[in-house]
Amino acid sequence: MNATNEHGQPVGPPLGDWTPPPFPPHVKLQGRHSTLEPLDPDTHTTPLFSVFADAPDDLWTYMSIGPFEDQTGLRQSLDEMVTFDDWLPYAISVRGQPLGFVSYLRIKPRDGVIEIGSIVFSPALQRTTAATEAIYLMVENCFDLGYRRCEWKCDDLNQPSRQAAVRLGFTYEGTFRRATHYKGRSRDTAWYAITDLEWPDLRETFHQWLSPSNLDDSGNQRRSLRQIREGS
Repeated sequence: MNATNEHGQPVGPPLGDWTPPPFPPHVKLQGRHSTLEPLDPDTHTTPLFSVFADAPDDLWTYMSIGPFEDQTGLRQSLDEMVTFDDWLPYAISVRGQPLGFVSYLRIKPRDGVIEIGSIVFSPALQRTTAATEAIYLMVENCFDLGYRRCEWKCDDLNQPSRQAAVRLGFTYEGTFRRATHYKGRSRDTAWYAITDLEWPDLRETFHQWLSPSNLDDSGNQRRSLRQIREGS
């Protein structure tokens, strides 16, 4: 609820005792189904190239990098990712095998805002409990550190990413037209976010979804995230 200042003007609610959070520490995020380790090109290039080798080229359509014909190209991209001051990339592993990567990017501790992006899931990781848990671990870590807002942005034409954002509980906030460009193409960018006010209820939804009672012997869901959110 907005407040009113001494001039009778509406203003935003006070921050209270909130203080800017730290930059996310370079530590492992451990779940039951997946592990996120700070990306190390020396360690992760070879196994990641292996799992990407059989992926269709359309895996990379909406990425500014890829596809890669050899490890050298992938290594160059990973080397660049780890040099960005406002990024923290992670390799996603399942039972010790790296199967994809994801990153915090545009990290703004002063504003309490962080983005999750640069997401590439190999075919072995796509549509798995581990993939969903990996994003949950990143969002949970964001709010545990004290950030107020977790963002998800993608090409407005990238329907799989847009659907994933909604499934994971991010709220669509609008599309920035001609926001950037990549691979010689203009990009309109769709913005999604979760705020710290929304996270407690959404966290409980994830806890219920990840509960062993919601997963069958093959790891398949009994109730979807949407069904749990809607109480159906």
